[in-house]
Amino acid sequence: MYMPAIFNDSLFDDFFTDYTPDAKKRNMAAVQGVMKTDIKENDKEYELTIELPGYKKENVNAELKDGYLIINATNEKNEEEKDEKGYIRKERYYGSCQRSFFVGKNLKEEDIKAKYDNGVLTLTVPKEVDRLPEEKKYIAIEG
Repeated sequence: MYMPAIFNDSLFDDFFTDYTPDAKKRNMAAVQGVMKTDIKENDKEYELTIELPGYKKENVNAELKDGYLIINATNEKNEEEKDEKGYIRKERYYGSCQRSFFVGKNLKEEDIKAKYDNGVLTLTVPKEVDRLPEEKKYIAIEG
């Protein structure tokens, strides 16, 4: 499937490109470049650095669910170039991307620290968290 390079300014230009395998590879490389992640490790924690250029802080979410750290980002791009007689170019892009990382079932949201600055999301995830065993909770049996 031909896919335009929606993450750069050549969307309109790609409309006229051919459907050769090389063109497809170039366009898929642009899509695969989203949410590039570096992970560093030290004795106590992992540091994830995720590149999200062009995304606003309010459109980036981090969630912890069933031991997985899930990062979601949504983006809206509207570009209009027109003259008074009619449209020359009008483009819109609405999209989202998501990545998930297994971080362990012992972690809670408050254990993970997150910072977003200049299109880079930095998350600090502890390796192990000591938790006291939860009290046993019994279900009342009526009879």
